[in-house]
Amino acid sequence: MQRFACPLRFAALLLPLLATSWASAETPPAVPWQGATFEGDRAALEKLATAGAKAVRVYGEKDAWVLDEARRLGLGVVMGLHVGLPRHGFRLDDPQAVAAQEARIRNFVRRHRAHPALLAWGIGNEVEHDMSDPLPAWREVDRLAGVVKALDPAHPTLMTVADGGPERLKPLATCCANVDLLGINLYAGAAFGIGERLRALGIVKPLLITELGPLGQWQAGRKPWGAPVELTSREKAAYFRRVLAELGKEPQVRGVFPFLWGAKQEQTATWHGLLLADGGLTEMSDALAAAWGRPPAHPAPTILGIGIAADEFAPGSIVSAGVDARGEAIVTDWLLRQEASHLRGGGDIEPAPATVDVEILAADTASVRFRAPEAPGAYRLFITVRDREGKAATANLPFLVR
Repeated sequence: MQRFACPLRFAALLLPLLATSWASAETPPAVPWQGATFEGDRAALEKLATAGAKAVRVYGEKDAWVLDEARRLGLGVVMGLHVGLPRHGFRLDDPQAVAAQEARIRNFVRRHRAHPALLAWGIGNEVEHDMSDPLPAWREVDRLAGVVKALDPAHPTLMTVADGGPERLKPLATCCANVDLLGINLYAGAAFGIGERLRALGIVKPLLITELGPLGQWQAGRKPWGAPVELTSREKAAYFRRVLAELGKEPQVRGVFPFLWGAKQEQTATWHGLLLADGGLTEMSDALAAAWGRPPAHPAPTILGIGIAADEFAPGSIVSAGVDARGEAIVTDWLLRQEASHLRGGGDIEPAPATVDVEILAADTASVRFRAPEAPGAYRLFITVRDREGKAATANLPFLVR
């Protein structure tokens, strides 16, 4: 599909499609909103457009600047409206807090409803997280969706929920009449067959996959001391290639937004980010560009395998590790950090664990030897393989000192 020159016109053309989708999940397949969730700077947004994305999803009003930049780049924007989270202390039964939130959202919608890059309003993100009964949160999102629709009937409303399993999702079949699009955040195998799974629950609204990612840290296998095992960038890229092809066949899906075009510390600095912290492109961003019809002429390096001599080492003993990588003019960065301990749920901001200085005995593109830290504890060796253009492959190896 060609990149659209006028996102506002594109959104208007989509509205009849949304209306017919309410009655039937048999609407002809269309995934016009191909892009990614975004947290980053202008350079990263430009890279997203260059990779072939047509749309971008942002989480809240702090990223309103994306609207103007997206227009310049030919991108449409699913504009997030932050909704207070009960798990952060927002009280749904506090009339003053609810009224203040509504006033803030009203003001923002009035200011930006005519923006030519606007595609849809995303009202909250997993507001129900950590609630035993999600319905109070969903009803408030639906009420706010009604407020937004009254102010701006030209753009569809979106609510985004976590994939909590059939019993938790089932109320969405009858909940939330003011919501035009149902967004769902999916990781690992949950994305496969999502349309069939939701239709079996009676959920037939048009879908946006509002976050899409490979195995999350809450799903991954763990070392005996509890450290989750992260996939390599090669494994993540393979996942995106496969799942995007499958979702493209799903008639209920109107858009797919892989998570996250940017970099983020969440368990590790590389678990979910599609870019490096310095903005470097990766095997995953290459896989997305190929799925969006723009395979890169110069692919990122790839990691075929990684290994470490043992899972446990004595303090001060010699640690050896290696990587089997391919690419043009590659170099390997080896970095040791403490295992993350200040973890947060629901994607909340986490502090990066401290780096650890150790005695390097030998290091090259394929292997490293160093002395283990003297302090007992859990550590993680990060491996970043870069080429001369700054594109990268990533992996890491957790180990224990005791």
